[in-house]
Amino acid sequence: MRTTLVVRSLFFLLLLLSVSAAAYAQIGISVSFGPPAIPVYEQPICPGDGYLWTPGYWAWDGDEYYWVPGTWVLAPEPGFFWTPGYWGWGGAGFFFHEGYWGPHVGFYGGINYGFGYFGHGYEGGRWEGGHFFYNRAVSNVDARVVHNVYRSEYRDHNSNRVSYNGGRGGINERASSEEEAFSRERHIAPVAAQTQHAEAARGNRELRASVNQGRPSVAATPRPGAFNDRGVVAAREAGGRYEPPANREVNAARTASHPNELPALERPTAPNTGNPKQDQKYLQQQQKLYSSQARERQKLQQQQEKEHQNLARQNASEANRQQVEQRHQQQTQQQVQRHQQQQQQLQQKQQAAHPSGSRGRP
Repeated sequence: MRTTLVVRSLFFLLLLLSVSAAAYAQIGISVSFGPPAIPVYEQPICPGDGYLWTPGYWAWDGDEYYWVPGTWVLAPEPGFFWTPGYWGWGGAGFFFHEGYWGPHVGFYGGINYGFGYFGHGYEGGRWEGGHFFYNRAVSNVDARVVHNVYRSEYRDHNSNRVSYNGGRGGINERASSEEEAFSRERHIAPVAAQTQHAEAARGNRELRASVNQGRPSVAATPRPGAFNDRGVVAAREAGGRYEPPANREVNAARTASHPNELPALERPTAPNTGNPKQDQKYLQQQQKLYSSQARERQKLQQQQEKEHQNLARQNASEANRQQVEQRHQQQTQQQVQRHQQQQQQLQQKQQAAHPSGSRGRP
């Protein structure tokens, strides 16, 4: 009995790890409209030696954008830098490219996140002899607490606060050959503190763009998840006017790249033709179609997640990642269209068999 419990526990642990890896590899949540501009805010003071700045960004929760505050995070390894994630136009929608840790700062869409991330590279500090040295011209560091400091003036020539690459009004920047090479180096996914920080932001209503209008009350924190810390910083102003489209749900469904981004399938409702036996027959047909479509969705989702994992293991280039995401979006939309046609055909078949009856939606 005890051996069985241990085996089951190990299996469950492996399952959790595989789900986490798949979640990290999801680089292409597709949204039909871009996120708000980067808000204007100050950087909290660095809490201690070894912390690196990870700038705030707009994330998507399946319904709307929400702000993930910038924060200081301990580097997972000496010599590793943070490459921020970014939103990029993929031809039919905006895709989010996950940030990562690595020996160099790769391409992050040319987005001006501030505090050293001015579009390309990082000016906030450098590694020397296993220690991180902070550039006080860019990073908010108390030299009485952190002694590894220097000063190198850097003028930010990019005043644009647009938060996405490509598309209408987006940043028109492409990865350099050097940045492409950096994208193929060994990477580390966002650490647990970052993941928990983002989840806490997702559950905070005040961070939703519809509530804060692009000016979050918690723009940055001194440490991950420290939303109530006295060092929390609010945005001084929004980076630009925020006007999301009215038909957000429809747009999101039309540009979904993966089945798990689609609205849930509607469960069949009981028809009402006046003939109980006929109603039961129609309901069984509808339930059969519902189960079949649910299995097809799950199968396509698993197939796409497997491809995401392969991309992550291969450290695929941005160009390859975008090609895969575009293919995933095409596959998902084709499946949606096929399922809609199947539902319409079943409805027409039932109407032809019983034209005078009334019934619920299949």
